[in-house]
Amino acid sequence: MASASGDGRGRTLAGTGHLVRLALRRERGIAPWWILLIVTLALVMVSYVTRAMGTYELKVNYTELIARTSFLRALGGGVVEPRLEVLATWRSGGFLYVASAFAALMSVVRHTRREEDAGRIELVRSGVVSRYAPLTAALLVAGGVSLAAGALTAAVLIGIGFPPVGSVAYGAAITAAGWVFGAVAAVAAELARSARTATTISLSVLGAAYVMRYAGDATGQYWLKALSPIGWSHLVRPYQDERWWMLGVPILAGAVLYAVAYRLLDRRDLGAGLLPERLGRASAPELRGPVSLAWRLHRGLLAKWAVGVACFAAAGAGLSPLTKDLLSRPSVVVENITRMLGVSGEGRTLGAYSWYLILVISYAVALYPVLMTLRLRSEEISGRAESVQSTPLTRLRWAAGHLVVTGLGTAALMAVAGLVFGTLYSVLVGDLATDLPRFLAGALSTVPAAWCVGAVCMLAYGLLPRASVALSWVVWLLTAALGKVAGPLYGIWNGTPLEPFHYIPNAMIGTPFDARPTLTLTAVTALLLGGALMALRRRDFG
Repeated sequence: MASASGDGRGRTLAGTGHLVRLALRRERGIAPWWILLIVTLALVMVSYVTRAMGTYELKVNYTELIARTSFLRALGGGVVEPRLEVLATWRSGGFLYVASAFAALMSVVRHTRREEDAGRIELVRSGVVSRYAPLTAALLVAGGVSLAAGALTAAVLIGIGFPPVGSVAYGAAITAAGWVFGAVAAVAAELARSARTATTISLSVLGAAYVMRYAGDATGQYWLKALSPIGWSHLVRPYQDERWWMLGVPILAGAVLYAVAYRLLDRRDLGAGLLPERLGRASAPELRGPVSLAWRLHRGLLAKWAVGVACFAAAGAGLSPLTKDLLSRPSVVVENITRMLGVSGEGRTLGAYSWYLILVISYAVALYPVLMTLRLRSEEISGRAESVQSTPLTRLRWAAGHLVVTGLGTAALMAVAGLVFGTLYSVLVGDLATDLPRFLAGALSTVPAAWCVGAVCMLAYGLLPRASVALSWVVWLLTAALGKVAGPLYGIWNGTPLEPFHYIPNAMIGTPFDARPTLTLTAVTALLLGGALMALRRRDFG
């Protein structure tokens, strides 16, 4: 066990270059996808604004609509002007800053605390490598990915004719978000005892920063935005007045957090954290089978997901009175929503809006079974799954227990969305007796599609375990990108047949219930899971 003070090499950065090359080699299957996602989303928003708001009058109408609607104003953040470059970056910035921050914090945790949990850092430190080298390498790689994403986005936007100064400012704001949250993750990795806790701390800070920024723009309390690390990137205001001095805030905050991370590294032992560990129970009498074991492993994350889904559903329902008034007025936004969901007539537009938000939740909830499948792979790599299977619990029963909990958890999350949304909607603008069952049924109708996404990932885990993590993320990203929510950004108005939500009918506009999509998707899911379990049974573990 390394001491807190380290040896004579502890104050150097010996071995940092080797660890940077190692981290880059490991990032080659992850970082390019994040960079591609950021650049592509920036271009997609440019294409969307060009297509949907092709005239100056439409741009003016859209900016006026944003100015008088707090929900839309907070969505992009900041003051918007009727110019292509401003509208495009206003629409994409709120997502790109978060994407850059997320990629950076996950990279730092992956190359620090996760490596330490696996015992690889201890092996590396047995060579000529200082105790500071792993953290330094992780920060350099994460910062380099953020810089590459920002620089490439700026270069592409300049290439399509956007003003160079504004494009550079936009790219710098994207990089700054990654810089500061890489520093947040570095501190979390030193405080936490495990990679999971470090990730939870980092994501909690990111979520709080986004909520503060959103609340500041929605309510006009801009001091909240100024306190948010995500808000700092918005306050750069690319293509408007380019507040270059604002970039100094995340740079300074990141530098301070980096210094704190190195100071904390000096105060802990290798493999330990500074936060006190919670003692577990002496026994676990409730672990009576594979389902109870899976429930114990998944219940914490399921509870967090339920809270997040309930908050989003409550926010969407809370905007129902404003949206009802908004949708009664002709606008490009109303036209796009009705075209996307295939509705017509003023009486059905509010139902279209509600269904749109349910779809947003359902695409997000489809990530839950993906993460649970990745948890199976994590249990296998760590050796815990093999230890469990040394008992009378077989491999298929172990996997089936996780699948049961995952399937019921997915349905429970959509039930929470339907109940919260339907209850608040009924109280504000509807009728509890008719609207609550309608919302609950509509939310639950999307569950088979989410199951199908998870089943594809499970099949990848059974057949190609080493590639299953990357394949699972690709499956979910393609499902979201080709779906009914993101598709309209680039001209796909009803999703594509390549993703399962395409086959879910709109349950909020009074159309008769059709059981065929639900039964078909359930049957496809069952076939995929059957194939996955057969493959899992036949292959070697590890």
